[in-house]
Amino acid sequence: MGALHDGHLSLVRAAKKKAERVVVSIFVNPAQFSPTEDFSTYPRTWAADIAALAALGVDLIWAPSTAVMYPEGFSTRLDPAGPAKAGLEDRFRPHFFGGVATVVSKLFIQVTPDIAVFGQKDYQQLMVVTRMARDLDLPLKVVGIPTVREQDGLAMSSRNVYLSPPERAAAPTLYRALKACAANLKAGQPLENARADGRRMVEGAGFAVDYFEARHAESLAPVASIADRPIRLLVAARIGRTRLIDNIAV
Repeated sequence: MGALHDGHLSLVRAAKKKAERVVVSIFVNPAQFSPTEDFSTYPRTWAADIAALAALGVDLIWAPSTAVMYPEGFSTRLDPAGPAKAGLEDRFRPHFFGGVATVVSKLFIQVTPDIAVFGQKDYQQLMVVTRMARDLDLPLKVVGIPTVREQDGLAMSSRNVYLSPPERAAAPTLYRALKACAANLKAGQPLENARADGRRMVEGAGFAVDYFEARHAESLAPVASIADRPIRLLVAARIGRTRLIDNIAV
């Protein structure tokens, strides 16, 4: 959705290693925002985005208007299930993955890529898009790229610009709590105890936690213990007016 940072640019670098030509889509998708969310204030940095992509040698930028994506009379929307109804982001943003699936399917059809590169930072979104492409027999491969982080561990995000200096100082706690939880699980701590400890660590830094979950890394179904591998730890929490998400593998 633009406001590109080095996490986005890492996707371009990965794509250039995998394909002869690289197309980057930029579209701030209104269907992903509820009326109470930040569509009108979402950071838009078009000139800087174009300069960064040109410096990396991107072959094409596909930046459709809202009228192109949702012309008058548009009435078809996808309603994904499976990982889109896992009780994570969908529990707090029930509109979100329908908007994601609809716009990404349109972008896939418009651009016709062989490979589509997404970041793992939005892990549930990656799983939703992967399942959508497979279920709809779209002729492409979805590739997930590891999260790019600041030096202190905070996952890069366009919304990090909303953080005040004290909030920015607290924000890396999300990653530290995930790592501590993963270490505790590997050391044999029961899953619920490890999750509870991780959640308390995040709350202790001043966050209001939406979820701190351990899920199967492919289906996003709940797991009972570390034996139910592969496992992904996922967290979403709010500090001030900013909502941050993060995840790691166990």
